[in-house]
Amino acid sequence: MTTTESRPQEQQTADSLWDRLAPRTITRWTRALAWATLVSQVAIVGTGGAVRLTGSGLGCPTWPKCTPESLVNVPEMGIHGIIEFGNRMLTFVLVLVAVLTFVSVIRTRATGRGLILPAVLVALYVPIQAVIGGITVLTGLNPYIVGLHFVASIVIVAFATWYVWRVFHDRRLRGEAVASPVPLLVALTAVFASVTIVVGVLTTGSGPHAGDAGAARNGLDSELLQHIHSWPAYTLLALTLAVVVVAHRRRITLVRRYSLALLGVIAVQVVVGLVQARFGLPEILVGIHMVLACLVAAAATATVLSLRQTEMEPAELVA
Repeated sequence: MTTTESRPQEQQTADSLWDRLAPRTITRWTRALAWATLVSQVAIVGTGGAVRLTGSGLGCPTWPKCTPESLVNVPEMGIHGIIEFGNRMLTFVLVLVAVLTFVSVIRTRATGRGLILPAVLVALYVPIQAVIGGITVLTGLNPYIVGLHFVASIVIVAFATWYVWRVFHDRRLRGEAVASPVPLLVALTAVFASVTIVVGVLTTGSGPHAGDAGAARNGLDSELLQHIHSWPAYTLLALTLAVVVVAHRRRITLVRRYSLALLGVIAVQVVVGLVQARFGLPEILVGIHMVLACLVAAAATATVLSLRQTEMEPAELVA
């Protein structure tokens, strides 16, 4: 039974919960959600890759329902239906994280981080990505739509990285532009990272992993595309190495730190790419290659963002 005396306590509890969910400063909750946003966006690429690499792309043959009669998978659909439906259910996790993330930043204007825009962009892209996924199914895994689905994931990862950056770096603490040639090298690195990913999408679309035994491929020469894919990849490796060396010599700490992280991811990606090509594109290596592409996008985004950020730590990292 609710009494007059209990109402103030209930109001205090509600206010306390709201303050935790929507703090006015950058808290552990804010930072945890930032990482959850980025990690979940990379993770769903991994699970989406598992759907494709296990031949479960049409495990649920319709969209938004799993079958014309059922919203969920049915036993007759077997393991492929379970895998595909499970991946679809992860979309709701992304929606929950996106909603909580947006709530966590709506009162942070005074921090000067500008968190609302990147949080909104990530949140908007989640349903857009779900619709693209639906179109992918309805078109019978058209390789170009599948590729668009992956590229959209890369864009969300970039937005999520931007959001994490804003949480941990005060945009009011921006320094003067880094002296040439570092900005040019970083810009070229970002361009070649994008080109490498897009050519990689076309290469995968010509290969054996269609996501379903009856799905079409894009008809391009897979062996030739593997060679073409390596050209921007090696150029990206060389450019990133140049950024690391120049940033180190000029003691541009943040650029050096994030370009070094990018260099490490690219080096692993190159090794995985060479091994998978030599051993006939085994599923596990193709899946790792997809996840590493997301990490390349994230590290490249962070490297670009580091160009104008000072090395001072924000004073508002509290609680």
